[in-house]
Parts: sequence; structure tokens; C-alpha cells
Amino acid sequence: MWGQVFFFVCHCDSPIGTEELAHLEMVSTIVYQLTRGLTTEQIKKAGFDTYFVDHTTGVYPQAASGEAFSANTFAVTGDVLADLHEDLSAEQKARLTYDNILRYADDPDVRDPIKFLRAREIVHYQRFGEGLRIATDNLNSKNFYAFNPSFDKK
Repeated sequence: MWGQVFFFVCHCDSPIGTEELAHLEMVSTIVYQLTRGLTTEQIKKAGFDTYFVDHTTGVYPQAASGEAFSANTFAVTGDVLADLHEDLSAEQKARLTYDNILRYADDPDVRDPIKFLRAREIVHYQRFGEGLRIATDNLNSKNFYAFNPSFDKK
């Protein structure tokens, strides 16, 4: 059973991981297009000056709060159930981020690709949900706490 889930997750996650990098590329391109050619006054007025000092208009992966991206974001545990829940959560957080961008953006050249990316997050969520269903459907009915029996032999 765990082999089936591992096969599903590996074959599902690899294309999703590649696609997520494409999402980053699309968002980075949008940010670049919106920031290239800014004047010093526009940079200051937008509150972009502290970012500009470190990165000019280069895209540096960070949260809107300014927190830089870190591999600590990936909370891999090695337990298929915990990791699938983490994946599901990440997809919903990405969808919410796109929802929030859409609340602020009025430019169709920004909104249209963001809507596309949002739709992809929903599909990813559905695929991870299928993986979770496969895993939980194959658990022993007495496995109330849904631990991984291949690790926990008690």
C-alpha cells in the first residue's frame, strides 16, 4: 500500500514541482514588467526603496512581509500522511495568495496569468487530495491515529 502511495506522490509531485517553478517564473516576469524603468520618485513613493537598495528591480524570492525565501519552508517529515497534509496546505496558501493579488490588481495583463496560476493550485490540491485518499483508504481500520505502520511496529 505505501508503495502505491509513494508511486502516486512521486509521479504526481515531480511534475507539480516543475510546474511550481514555472509559476515562480511567471510571477517574477510580471513583477519585472511592472518595475522596470521606475524612476527614483516612483520607487520611493511605492515604498520600494529599501528593496531596491538590495536588489534593484531584480526578483528576489520573499514574502510580502519581506521575509526571504528559505528551504525551511519545506516541512518534509518522511511520513506520507503528514507530508500530503503539508502539500494540501501549501496549495491552499498559494491559492489564497493569488486571491489576495486579484483583490489588488486591476491590470488584465496581471490578472489573467494570476487567474491561470490560481486554477493550477486548485488542480494540485485535488491531486494531493487523491493521494491522501489512496493512503487513508489503505490504512488498517484499527489504525485510528493514522500512523505509518511501516515505521511504527508496535
